[in-house]
Amino acid sequence: MTTSTGVLAAMSTEAHVLVIVLAAAVILFIVHLVRSRQLRAKYSVLWFSIGLALAVLAIFPDLLVELSDLFGIEYAPATFMLLALSFLLLLVLHFSWELSRLEDRTRALAEEHALLRQEFEQRQSDQR
Repeated sequence: MTTSTGVLAAMSTEAHVLVIVLAAAVILFIVHLVRSRQLRAKYSVLWFSIGLALAVLAIFPDLLVELSDLFGIEYAPATFMLLALSFLLLLVLHFSWELSRLEDRTRALAEEHALLRQEFEQRQSDQR
């Protein structure tokens, strides 16, 4: 049976460097999206935090092993996948909440627009 430390030791230096470079690329891409106003600041904080977490795990891979041991998970990459899946589920829940809120706001605006249009048309017909 392979322990999580044994699996981590099998990861090459090139793989660590690749993960660090990918984490840095993600952070730079997020900064680019924010600067070009393609990503709102409230979401950039979330994604920037994820990018930093990936960078920390890439620089200090033993943190993942310690976290795995804390949760009683023997295979460290499984801990990473569990964290990633949990994050995605929370993200989907948040976006569902945002979508519901926006649907309510859109409906309210459409109703307000209809009432204003009716009032406008009524005033136009009264002027004739």
